[in-house]
Amino acid sequence: MHGAAEGGRTSVAERAPSPINRPFSIRFQPSSGRLLPHIESFYLYKNSAPEITGVERVDLGQWRFMLEGAGTVTFPDGREEQTMPVVINGPGTAHWTYRIRGPFHCFGISLRGIGWRALVGLPADRVADTLVDAETIYGQDILDLHARLREMETLEEMVAAIEPLLIRRLDATRRVPRPHVAFLRIVREWAAAGDPTIEALYAAMAAETGMGQRQVQRLCKEYFAGPPNHLRRKFRAIGAAMRIYQGASLDEVMGPFADQSHLINEIKHFTGQTPGSLRDGIDPVLAVTLENEKFHFLPDVIPETVDLDGR
Repeated sequence: MHGAAEGGRTSVAERAPSPINRPFSIRFQPSSGRLLPHIESFYLYKNSAPEITGVERVDLGQWRFMLEGAGTVTFPDGREEQTMPVVINGPGTAHWTYRIRGPFHCFGISLRGIGWRALVGLPADRVADTLVDAETIYGQDILDLHARLREMETLEEMVAAIEPLLIRRLDATRRVPRPHVAFLRIVREWAAAGDPTIEALYAAMAAETGMGQRQVQRLCKEYFAGPPNHLRRKFRAIGAAMRIYQGASLDEVMGPFADQSHLINEIKHFTGQTPGSLRDGIDPVLAVTLENEKFHFLPDVIPETVDLDGR
Protein backbone atom coordinates (compact mmCIF):
# COMPACT_ATOMS: atom_id res chain seq x y z
CA MET A 1 0.00 0.00 0.00
CA HIS A 2 2.81 2.38 -0.69
CA GLY A 3 5.11 3.49 -3.45
CA ALA A 4 7.33 6.05 -5.05
CA ALA A 5 6.62 8.72 -7.58
CA GLU A 6 8.75 8.84 -10.67
CA GLY A 7 10.53 11.87 -12.02
CA GLY A 8 8.85 14.34 -9.66
CA ARG A 9 5.37 13.58 -11.01
CA THR A 10 2.28 12.06 -9.51
CA SER A 11 1.90 8.51 -10.79
CA VAL A 12 -1.00 6.09 -10.77
CA ALA A 13 -1.17 2.30 -10.65
CA GLU A 14 -4.40 0.56 -11.63
CA ARG A 15 -5.48 -3.07 -11.59
CA ALA A 16 -8.42 -4.50 -13.54
CA PRO A 17 -10.92 -6.96 -12.05
CA SER A 18 -9.84 -10.56 -11.63
CA PRO A 19 -11.29 -13.61 -9.85
CA ILE A 20 -8.99 -12.90 -6.89
CA ASN A 21 -8.52 -9.13 -6.69
CA ARG A 22 -11.16 -6.45 -6.99
CA PRO A 23 -10.18 -3.18 -8.69
CA PHE A 24 -7.88 -0.91 -6.74
CA SER A 25 -5.87 2.20 -7.39
CA ILE A 26 -2.75 3.77 -5.89
CA ARG A 27 -1.67 7.35 -6.48
CA PHE A 28 1.76 8.65 -5.51
CA GLN A 29 3.05 12.18 -5.02
CA PRO A 30 6.69 13.00 -4.22
CA SER A 31 7.52 15.27 -1.31
CA SER A 32 9.04 18.69 -1.85
CA GLY A 33 10.59 21.65 -0.08
CA ARG A 34 11.47 21.21 3.57
CA LEU A 35 9.85 17.78 3.66
CA LEU A 36 12.03 16.38 0.88
CA PRO A 37 14.85 15.16 3.17
CA HIS A 38 12.33 13.43 5.42
CA ILE A 39 9.59 12.01 3.22
CA GLU A 40 10.06 9.95 0.07
CA SER A 41 6.46 10.12 -1.12
CA PHE A 42 2.79 10.41 -0.20
CA TYR A 43 0.24 7.95 -1.53
CA LEU A 44 -3.49 7.28 -1.64
CA TYR A 45 -4.72 3.69 -1.90
CA LYS A 46 -8.34 2.77 -2.58
CA ASN A 47 -9.85 -0.70 -2.82
CA SER A 48 -13.59 -1.36 -3.10
CA ALA A 49 -13.44 -5.07 -2.18
CA PRO A 50 -15.36 -6.22 0.93
CA GLU A 51 -12.19 -7.85 2.24
CA ILE A 52 -8.56 -7.17 1.30
CA THR A 53 -5.69 -9.49 2.14
CA GLY A 54 -2.09 -8.92 1.21
CA VAL A 55 1.60 -9.09 1.99
CA GLU A 56 3.81 -6.27 3.22
CA ARG A 57 7.48 -6.66 2.39
CA VAL A 58 10.20 -5.26 4.66
CA ASP A 59 10.47 -1.52 4.28
CA LEU A 60 11.40 1.73 5.96
CA GLY A 61 8.94 3.70 8.07
CA GLN A 62 5.34 4.17 6.95
CA TRP A 63 2.47 6.30 8.23
CA ARG A 64 -1.02 5.17 7.32
CA PHE A 65 -4.23 7.11 7.85
CA MET A 66 -6.98 4.48 7.75
CA LEU A 67 -9.67 6.67 6.22
CA GLU A 68 -12.10 3.83 5.58
CA GLY A 69 -11.77 0.21 6.61
CA ALA A 70 -9.87 -1.47 9.43
CA GLY A 71 -8.38 -4.86 10.12
CA THR A 72 -5.60 -7.03 11.45
CA VAL A 73 -1.88 -7.32 10.80
CA THR A 74 -0.07 -10.61 11.40
CA PHE A 75 3.64 -10.28 12.15
CA PRO A 76 6.45 -12.81 11.51
CA ASP A 77 6.11 -14.38 14.96
CA GLY A 78 2.39 -15.02 14.41
CA ARG A 79 1.28 -12.19 16.69
CA GLU A 80 -1.76 -10.23 15.52
CA GLU A 81 -2.48 -6.54 16.09
CA GLN A 82 -5.52 -4.46 15.24
CA THR A 83 -5.08 -1.33 13.15
CA MET A 84 -5.69 2.14 14.62
CA PRO A 85 -7.05 5.25 12.89
CA VAL A 86 -3.48 6.44 12.26
CA VAL A 87 -0.82 3.73 12.22
CA ILE A 88 2.96 4.07 12.15
CA ASN A 89 5.14 1.08 11.43
CA GLY A 90 8.90 1.05 11.21
CA PRO A 91 11.41 -1.20 9.49
CA GLY A 92 10.48 -4.84 9.97
CA THR A 93 12.55 -7.97 10.40
CA ALA A 94 10.55 -9.95 7.81
CA HIS A 95 7.40 -9.72 5.70
CA TRP A 96 4.02 -9.56 7.35
CA THR A 97 0.44 -10.00 6.19
CA TYR A 98 -2.73 -7.99 6.59
CA ARG A 99 -6.48 -8.55 6.37
CA ILE A 100 -8.68 -5.47 6.03
CA ARG A 101 -12.46 -5.18 6.09
CA GLY A 102 -13.29 -3.09 3.07
CA PRO A 103 -13.94 -0.94 1.28
CA PHE A 104 -10.52 0.41 2.17
CA HIS A 105 -9.12 3.93 1.71
CA CYS A 106 -5.65 4.71 3.05
CA PHE A 107 -3.57 7.90 2.88
CA GLY A 108 0.07 7.10 3.55
CA ILE A 109 3.55 8.52 3.90
CA SER A 110 6.79 6.71 3.02
CA LEU A 111 9.53 8.06 5.28
CA ARG A 112 13.22 8.38 4.57
CA GLY A 113 15.65 7.38 7.32
CA ILE A 114 16.10 10.97 8.47
CA GLY A 115 12.34 11.42 8.51
CA TRP A 116 11.93 8.42 10.78
CA ARG A 117 14.09 10.10 13.41
CA ALA A 118 12.73 13.63 12.98
CA LEU A 119 9.02 12.86 12.56
CA VAL A 120 8.66 9.69 14.65
CA GLY A 121 11.67 9.75 16.96
CA LEU A 122 11.53 6.13 18.15
CA PRO A 123 14.45 3.69 17.83
CA ALA A 124 13.43 1.37 15.01
CA ASP A 125 14.61 -1.78 16.78
CA ARG A 126 12.28 -1.07 19.71
CA VAL A 127 9.19 -0.89 17.52
CA ALA A 128 10.11 -3.44 14.83
CA ASP A 129 7.29 -5.77 13.84
CA THR A 130 4.63 -3.81 15.68
CA LEU A 131 2.07 -1.08 15.00
CA VAL A 132 2.56 2.28 16.70
CA ASP A 133 -0.51 4.39 17.44
CA ALA A 134 0.32 7.84 16.05
CA GLU A 135 -1.87 9.40 18.73
CA THR A 136 0.79 8.48 21.32
CA ILE A 137 3.24 10.77 19.47
CA TYR A 138 1.04 13.52 18.03
CA GLY A 139 -1.89 13.52 20.42
CA GLN A 140 -5.32 14.86 19.52
CA ASP A 141 -3.91 16.83 16.57
CA ILE A 142 -3.45 13.63 14.56
CA LEU A 143 -7.02 12.48 15.22
CA ASP A 144 -8.38 15.89 14.24
CA LEU A 145 -6.37 15.68 11.02
CA HIS A 146 -7.65 12.14 10.41
CA ALA A 147 -11.23 13.42 10.63
CA ARG A 148 -10.46 16.21 8.13
CA LEU A 149 -8.75 13.83 5.71
CA ARG A 150 -11.82 11.58 5.67
CA GLU A 151 -13.78 14.45 4.12
CA MET A 152 -11.26 14.92 1.30
CA GLU A 153 -11.19 13.18 -2.08
CA THR A 154 -7.83 13.88 -3.70
CA LEU A 155 -4.24 13.10 -2.79
CA GLU A 156 -3.28 16.70 -3.43
CA GLU A 157 -5.79 17.94 -0.85
CA MET A 158 -4.51 15.47 1.72
CA VAL A 159 -0.86 16.38 1.20
CA ALA A 160 -1.68 20.07 1.60
CA ALA A 161 -3.61 19.29 4.79
CA ILE A 162 -0.84 17.32 6.49
CA GLU A 163 2.14 19.47 5.52
CA PRO A 164 1.58 22.12 8.24
CA LEU A 165 1.55 19.47 10.98
CA LEU A 166 4.77 17.94 9.66
CA ILE A 167 6.48 21.33 9.41
CA ARG A 168 5.50 22.14 13.00
CA ARG A 169 7.03 18.86 14.08
CA LEU A 170 10.27 19.68 12.29
CA ASP A 171 10.32 23.12 13.91
CA ALA A 172 9.98 21.55 17.35
CA THR A 173 12.48 18.73 16.82
CA ARG A 174 16.24 18.83 17.14
CA ARG A 175 18.04 18.61 13.83
CA VAL A 176 19.29 15.15 12.84
CA PRO A 177 23.04 15.07 13.63
CA ARG A 178 25.21 15.50 10.55
CA PRO A 179 27.16 12.29 11.30
CA HIS A 180 23.83 10.43 11.12
CA VAL A 181 23.11 11.97 7.71
CA ALA A 182 26.52 10.75 6.54
CA PHE A 183 25.82 7.34 8.07
CA LEU A 184 22.56 6.98 6.14
CA ARG A 185 24.15 8.05 2.87
CA ILE A 186 27.07 5.63 3.28
CA VAL A 187 24.69 2.77 4.12
CA ARG A 188 22.71 3.45 0.96
CA GLU A 189 25.87 3.56 -1.18
CA TRP A 190 27.03 0.34 0.45
CA ALA A 191 23.65 -1.31 -0.17
CA ALA A 192 23.79 -0.36 -3.85
CA ALA A 193 27.21 -1.91 -4.37
CA GLY A 194 26.00 -5.35 -5.45
CA ASP A 195 27.00 -7.81 -2.74
CA PRO A 196 29.18 -5.79 -0.37
CA THR A 197 30.82 -7.13 2.74
CA ILE A 198 30.20 -5.92 6.27
CA GLU A 199 33.90 -5.07 6.43
CA ALA A 200 33.44 -2.69 3.48
CA LEU A 201 30.73 -0.84 5.39
CA TYR A 202 32.88 -0.51 8.49
CA ALA A 203 35.82 0.70 6.42
CA ALA A 204 33.76 3.33 4.60
CA MET A 205 32.28 4.59 7.86
CA ALA A 206 35.66 4.80 9.56
CA ALA A 207 37.23 6.62 6.62
CA GLU A 208 34.50 9.24 6.23
CA THR A 209 33.00 9.65 9.71
CA GLY A 210 35.45 8.07 12.14
CA MET A 211 32.70 5.81 13.51
CA GLY A 212 33.73 2.53 15.06
CA GLN A 213 32.00 -0.79 14.51
CA ARG A 214 29.87 -0.59 17.66
CA GLN A 215 28.55 2.85 16.73
CA VAL A 216 27.70 1.64 13.23
CA GLN A 217 25.88 -1.36 14.68
CA ARG A 218 23.96 0.87 17.10
CA LEU A 219 22.84 3.26 14.37
CA CYS A 220 21.83 0.39 12.08
CA LYS A 221 19.51 -0.83 14.83
CA GLU A 222 18.22 2.67 15.54
CA TYR A 223 17.35 3.42 11.90
CA PHE A 224 16.87 -0.01 10.31
CA ALA A 225 15.83 -2.26 13.23
CA GLY A 226 18.77 -4.64 12.95
CA PRO A 227 22.54 -5.01 12.70
CA PRO A 228 24.43 -4.53 9.42
CA ASN A 229 24.28 -8.21 8.48
CA HIS A 230 20.49 -8.24 8.73
CA LEU A 231 20.30 -5.09 6.63
CA ARG A 232 22.54 -6.74 4.05
CA ARG A 233 20.18 -9.72 3.89
CA LYS A 234 17.20 -7.38 3.42
CA PHE A 235 18.51 -5.46 0.44
CA ARG A 236 20.00 -8.59 -1.14
CA ALA A 237 16.61 -10.34 -1.02
CA ILE A 238 14.63 -7.30 -2.18
CA GLY A 239 17.05 -6.72 -5.04
CA ALA A 240 16.74 -10.34 -6.17
CA ALA A 241 12.94 -10.20 -5.92
CA MET A 242 12.86 -7.05 -8.04
CA ARG A 243 14.96 -8.63 -10.74
CA ILE A 244 12.95 -11.88 -10.81
CA TYR A 245 9.66 -9.96 -10.96
CA GLN A 246 11.07 -7.95 -13.88
CA GLY A 247 11.97 -11.13 -15.77
CA ALA A 248 15.42 -12.29 -14.65
CA SER A 249 16.07 -16.01 -14.31
CA LEU A 250 17.16 -17.64 -11.06
CA ASP A 251 20.63 -18.16 -12.52
CA GLU A 252 20.93 -14.44 -13.15
CA VAL A 253 20.28 -13.53 -9.50
CA MET A 254 22.03 -16.44 -7.79
CA GLY A 255 25.40 -14.72 -7.36
CA PRO A 256 25.08 -13.38 -3.79
CA PHE A 257 23.40 -16.54 -2.46
CA ALA A 258 24.88 -19.85 -1.34
CA ASP A 259 22.49 -21.94 -3.45
CA GLN A 260 18.97 -21.96 -4.86
CA SER A 261 17.38 -22.94 -1.55
CA HIS A 262 19.11 -20.03 0.15
CA LEU A 263 17.81 -17.66 -2.55
CA ILE A 264 14.24 -18.93 -2.25
CA ASN A 265 14.22 -18.86 1.55
CA GLU A 266 15.58 -15.32 1.75
CA ILE A 267 13.11 -13.95 -0.80
CA LYS A 268 10.26 -15.69 1.02
CA HIS A 269 11.41 -14.35 4.40
CA PHE A 270 11.58 -10.71 3.36
CA THR A 271 8.83 -10.46 0.71
CA GLY A 272 6.43 -13.31 1.46
CA GLN A 273 6.81 -14.52 -2.14
CA THR A 274 8.60 -17.35 -3.92
CA PRO A 275 10.32 -16.90 -7.29
CA GLY A 276 7.34 -18.65 -8.87
CA SER A 277 4.74 -16.40 -7.25
CA LEU A 278 6.79 -13.33 -8.14
CA ARG A 279 6.23 -14.25 -11.78
CA ASP A 280 2.76 -15.71 -11.77
CA GLY A 281 0.74 -15.02 -8.62
CA ILE A 282 2.23 -11.98 -6.93
CA ASP A 283 0.24 -9.89 -4.51
CA PRO A 284 -0.80 -6.96 -6.74
CA VAL A 285 0.08 -4.21 -4.26
CA LEU A 286 3.49 -5.74 -3.61
CA ALA A 287 3.98 -5.82 -7.38
CA VAL A 288 3.73 -2.04 -7.52
CA THR A 289 6.76 -1.76 -5.22
CA LEU A 290 8.82 -4.09 -7.43
CA GLU A 291 8.05 -2.55 -10.82
CA ASN A 292 10.58 0.26 -10.71
CA GLU A 293 14.21 0.14 -9.64
CA LYS A 294 13.79 3.66 -8.26
CA PHE A 295 11.59 2.22 -5.52
CA HIS A 296 14.43 0.80 -3.47
CA PHE A 297 13.71 0.08 0.17
CA LEU A 298 16.62 2.43 0.95
CA PRO A 299 15.51 5.69 -0.71
CA ASP A 300 17.85 8.55 -1.51
CA VAL A 301 19.39 10.34 1.45
CA ILE A 302 19.10 14.14 1.42
CA PRO A 303 19.68 15.79 -1.94
CA GLU A 304 22.77 17.94 -1.56
CA THR A 305 20.81 21.05 -2.53
CA VAL A 306 18.68 20.72 0.61
CA ASP A 307 20.04 22.71 3.57
CA LEU A 308 19.12 20.96 6.79
CA ASP A 309 20.26 23.99 8.77
CA GLY A 310 17.40 25.85 7.14
CA ARG A 311 15.03 23.95 9.37
